[in-house]
Amino acid sequence: MAQHPDPIPIDGITIVREFEAPIDAVFDAWITPRQFAAWFGAENGEIPVDTVELDARPGGVWKATMFAGPDRFEIHWIGEFVTVVRPNKLVIAFTDGNPDDGWGYLTVLLDDIAGRTRMTFHQGGGALPPEQLEQAKAGWMSFFEVLDSLLRESQLD
Repeated sequence: MAQHPDPIPIDGITIVREFEAPIDAVFDAWITPRQFAAWFGAENGEIPVDTVELDARPGGVWKATMFAGPDRFEIHWIGEFVTVVRPNKLVIAFTDGNPDDGWGYLTVLLDDIAGRTRMTFHQGGGALPPEQLEQAKAGWMSFFEVLDSLLRESQLD
């Protein structure tokens, strides 16, 4: 894969979210296949854990298959980890299976706030028009609701 930008790009969407969980727990939810499969896709998508590969090192594979919506539309997410700085930063280059459409970038910045975790999440790059970016934002917000619930219930370990 080509060289990827590291800073948060100007385009795209940004979500800031706080979790009642330690920073390591939130970081692990992004890099552990079983945990990632539990929250990614929220309630409208299923991610079979055997489709998830997360090699959390620069250049490592990031992939998962999502079965979305009532029709179980199949999405093959593929990408790579660009930056991995435990427990504070992940940058992931990704596409929904067609790299010719351009690579998107997920940037996850985590800050420890007295035992809680503030996450600044950004999705940018790629070729999504503004209306699709807003749909993506709504999707991520629902994913993070599930993540928050699982972290609160200590179901991610």
